[in-house]
Amino acid sequence: MDIFLTGGSGFVGQHLITRLIADGHSVWALARSAGAARHVEQAGATPVLGDLADLCGPDPARAAVWSAVLDRCEAVIHSAARMEFWGPDAGFERDNHRPTVALFTAAASAGVKRFVLISAAAVSTDRRRTPEVVDEATPTGRSIIAYGRVKLATEQALARMATPGMTLITLRPPFIWGRGMTTLRDAATAAAAGRFAWIDGGRHIMDFVHVDNLATATAAALSRGYDRKVYYVTDGTPMPIRDFFTPVLETMGADLSHVRSVPLAVASPVARILDRSWRLLRRPTPPPLFDWLVAIMGRDRSYDISRARADLDYRPGVPFAAGVDEMRATAPQR
Repeated sequence: MDIFLTGGSGFVGQHLITRLIADGHSVWALARSAGAARHVEQAGATPVLGDLADLCGPDPARAAVWSAVLDRCEAVIHSAARMEFWGPDAGFERDNHRPTVALFTAAASAGVKRFVLISAAAVSTDRRRTPEVVDEATPTGRSIIAYGRVKLATEQALARMATPGMTLITLRPPFIWGRGMTTLRDAATAAAAGRFAWIDGGRHIMDFVHVDNLATATAAALSRGYDRKVYYVTDGTPMPIRDFFTPVLETMGADLSHVRSVPLAVASPVARILDRSWRLLRRPTPPPLFDWLVAIMGRDRSYDISRARADLDYRPGVPFAAGVDEMRATAPQR
């Protein structure tokens, strides 16, 4: 199958290319720069120089230069996204929502048969006392962060669009981890400097998905699943936050054995004050403690993947211990 992929030079995209090529597919990966093109080419994909922003710009010729490749592809996997836990909705609407809607429209016009959207479990991270185990029928509420709110708005916008002949499959992964991840660098640095703390001793349950397990689900979505359905995708092994982060951050040189703990009853009001103050001051980066961190570290939350197991025949193949061992084996020598 010829597949058009966005985000191919990123952490998730690199693993997707590896999996798709191993499965015998041909991958055309959008690349915004010469450096990104080299990354996707080294992974085995054919680079396509261009930018999703071209689809929303005033000059349609810029998009036409690269979007013609959609005409030869049977499927699109959209994994590119600006992923941050801070900032106003408008920035994510500009960088994530509008380009995704434009790509979806272009893919449908080109006769693409299948569109796989990598969304996020963050769409359901709100302030309500929701069930500890969430599934696709659980009301999402209003996400604490703009990233999640805009992801949900994008899901809903695509689901409303009529695309006869093109199936839409949406995957909602929670925290994505594995070899090559960069999202925990700041946490590792903070731990090394003594600026890391648990909430309630790190006892609350979190959920996550290894990047190769996400690639497995994405590959399955190319031929399985039902149009306009969403699927939570995890490793299927939720655990206390402390049990997850301690060994993962250890692979990055961070020792969490003596990390202090803050009670949720203290962390929550402090986070609320700091969150509001930083927003009023329009700070470009988040405070050391804010609502989203408290929601993630101070609340039990896992995701039922029964629908993915049934419809996609999804079976997580990388267990937690094996993923940690791989990170440890490939970590830079210190």
